[in-house]
Amino acid sequence: MSTTRPYSPGDRGPESGDGGASGVDGASGAPVDGAAVPAVEGAAARPAAGHARRLSFAGESGVVPLARDFARQALYAWGWLPAANADQRAAAEDVLLVVSELVTNACLHAEGPDELRIACDNKVLRIEVSDRGAGQPAPRTPHRAGRPGGHGMFIVQRLCLDWGVVRVPGVAGKTVWAEVGAPA
Repeated sequence: MSTTRPYSPGDRGPESGDGGASGVDGASGAPVDGAAVPAVEGAAARPAAGHARRLSFAGESGVVPLARDFARQALYAWGWLPAANADQRAAAEDVLLVVSELVTNACLHAEGPDELRIACDNKVLRIEVSDRGAGQPAPRTPHRAGRPGGHGMFIVQRLCLDWGVVRVPGVAGKTVWAEVGAPA
């Protein structure tokens, strides 16, 4: 499902009182405390009760493997890895693939990513990639499975519960977010 809503279906947003997120800043290792990890400065984001981490890509090269390693470390810290069964392994692999696709899309179509944010509660893991690009991500239509390239957002759409784009009026760029269901 492609959407431009900053929240998942049925989520009322930050006013729902879901505060208490904490985690670690991926760049500095410092604790991140607060009610939510904002999608974009000044924009409302889905509250993340549980854990949150962020990684700045400023001055970094090799950002796709860096993002995957960062996400993998978060999955270990949050108990998604090591996986106890096939469903848990598949969910963790889906997260890593979605991170790769969103960061790659920012590299190819949006002047590179600025920041990766990952937040997890008991039901959903939310991935957000901010960039300076003006384009609107969308699955290629019609999808041609046998042709190279153009599969990133189709993969995200297939693996995720929901995804969308958040823009802040008057601010360059966007945040592309996607949510993966926690394994049972």
